[in-house]
Amino acid sequence: MIILRKIKGGVRICHGHSKWHNIAARKGKVDSARGKIFTKLGRELLIAVKEGGADPSGNSKLKDVIAKAKANNMPNDTINNAIKKASGAGNSQNYEEITYEGYGPNGVALIVNVSTDNKNRTAADLRHVFDKSGGNLGTSGCVSYLFNKKGVIVIDKTKANLSEDELMLLAIDNGAEDFEAEEEYYEITTAPTDFTTVREALEKQGIEFLQAEVQMIPTTYISLDEKASERMQKLIDNLDDLDDVMDVYHNWEE
Repeated sequence: MIILRKIKGGVRICHGHSKWHNIAARKGKVDSARGKIFTKLGRELLIAVKEGGADPSGNSKLKDVIAKAKANNMPNDTINNAIKKASGAGNSQNYEEITYEGYGPNGVALIVNVSTDNKNRTAADLRHVFDKSGGNLGTSGCVSYLFNKKGVIVIDKTKANLSEDELMLLAIDNGAEDFEAEEEYYEITTAPTDFTTVREALEKQGIEFLQAEVQMIPTTYISLDEKASERMQKLIDNLDDLDDVMDVYHNWEE
């Protein structure tokens, strides 16, 4: 895969692994499970409102979750209703955000972000899923060193209303680390602290996103044979099926 990468001071051509790779590979599955995704996004909106209030202008976390929800085609009415419900005086739902780390088949590294109102239940559910798929939960920090936390913004080329050069300069001028042009989409990478600034600069130009969120990006990837790949896919599917699981990151080369 050839990537055009814009960096401060010039452009370089390099061979690389797209951070959109794993997401794009599962897009069909994501589309078919949209109802479940909306439920999980609703919980993320609830947590953001509880932490910083219902006004996005004064709550950067809420702004970022709204952008993530829109990138997943969550309707504006659904987003607004979730925010309104979360800010209601009678809403007593409280969730704790926890990150778990573990291993899949052949030592594939996994990071699982959850939001839960019962840590014991969630930990037991995760352990069961890992054990069933030939993996195991690890201790905090056991695999996180294999990932970097980055903001990732993905834009469909056919829906970008700016030229490639204009888009690249806009992203870099607002603090983006990398700009990658692939066959069907552009991918912008930022430091977590610059993610909101870059995203908002693009939004002001009317840019729509296929993806816009801060995530954990692997620094290396592991290839699996067919049998191990089937076990790994089953592990991911079973984790995604848990209501408390918000995000699953891994370094499997799908």
